[in-house]
Amino acid sequence: MGETIDEPTDLAAALKSPAHRPSPRARTLWLVHSVLGSLPFLVAVGAWWWFDEERRTWSTWALVALAVITLVDVVVVPRWRYAVHRWECSPTAVFTRTGWWTQERRVAPISRVQTVDLERGPIARMLGLATVTVTTASSAGAVELEGLDLETAERVVADLTRITDQTPGDAT
Repeated sequence: MGETIDEPTDLAAALKSPAHRPSPRARTLWLVHSVLGSLPFLVAVGAWWWFDEERRTWSTWALVALAVITLVDVVVVPRWRYAVHRWECSPTAVFTRTGWWTQERRVAPISRVQTVDLERGPIARMLGLATVTVTTASSAGAVELEGLDLETAERVVADLTRITDQTPGDAT
């Protein structure tokens, strides 16, 4: 009657959760980023509270609300992201699961990889961490492996470079 399409052998691999977590130090990186992101707002609202006595009630409520949001961002978000974030590289694809509130799973076939980059900001350098960015021919953008320890990140870049070099095609 009807024809069936054979399932690709990598379908199970594409549907499974990636195996590796970021470095445990990634929680500290995300915490520091949260604090630094919140700091300008806390300073601005604190200055409003300090200098505007006429609206002290409003500025107090704003400061309390911002402090609660910052506390959640600093205490909950890094732990939650660490619990969710996963990555894995195979000879056929790069797999990620990211997010904290909204979660996203990405599969980037090796044949679509165009570049592999390693990035280390100042805080990541202090913590011995790096981010590997895998740029593909996808409109969804690059795939990022965040919070990897430097040795792992360098090994991933070398392995992906070797694998993509051996993969025929032009990654478009």
